[in-house]
Amino acid sequence: MGYPMAAHLQQSGHQVTVFNRTPERAAQWVQQYNGRNASTPALAARDADIVFVCVGNDDDVRSVVLGEDGALAGMSRGSTLVDHTTASADLALELHALCQSVGVGFIDAPVSGGQAGAEKGVLTVMCGGTHDDFVKVEGVMACYARCVRLLGAAGSGQLAKMVNQICIAGIVQGLAEAMTFSERAGLDTAAVIEVIRQGAAQSWQMENRYQTMLEDQYNHGFAVDWMRKDLGLVQDRAQRLGLSLPVTELVDRYYADVQAMGGGRWDTSSLFKRMQTNIGE
Repeated sequence: MGYPMAAHLQQSGHQVTVFNRTPERAAQWVQQYNGRNASTPALAARDADIVFVCVGNDDDVRSVVLGEDGALAGMSRGSTLVDHTTASADLALELHALCQSVGVGFIDAPVSGGQAGAEKGVLTVMCGGTHDDFVKVEGVMACYARCVRLLGAAGSGQLAKMVNQICIAGIVQGLAEAMTFSERAGLDTAAVIEVIRQGAAQSWQMENRYQTMLEDQYNHGFAVDWMRKDLGLVQDRAQRLGLSLPVTELVDRYYADVQAMGGGRWDTSSLFKRMQTNIGE
């Protein structure tokens, strides 16, 4: 997702330097968008007003932000680090404290909207941090987002993304069950969806995934492996809050079934494929 997000920044007139742990990807981006690349995160961050990070998990963030070659080592006082990774709220607090200690601002800013949202520049960005840091970066993030909002102190963006993933997990499973019911009942499922999408059952998942689900196409979108990582963060936080999230826990187990089917890189809508193969209950 960072690839098209960086492209929107460059095309909006910002001077962008990229780093990727796969150098060929960075070189490809430069060739396509005429920006610059760097051999380390620290070099990419040198002289930058804002440094954006978009990787996979907590360990990935630490690997590109910390250490002598990490982005933070190359940042100047008064600049701002924005982490778009879906990571833990604990990491956000850790990075916030580290940034404060060297005079750098920090915003945790996980996104929703998937690859398609990044390419179209219509992501939703959930932010945590101080108001002063947020106003420095809000307008720049608008280059690839249709909604950018500060939701509280550091870590609040990551907590909000957990809320987002809880909602998505339940909605996708509900859609998978509904479509399976329709199929077994002998209905024209595509026609049924075309009708009910006009009413209260409508959702982003229904609008954007029902056709590919019916066509048994899952090699796109947000991967099951990443969703399970996200739901693991949710369940860890819920346990610490003393909350039971039975639907989320159940859907996470269903995604484990999809992984066992070899679908770790399939789109999260592959819950429908799981239903069709009669795995589980």
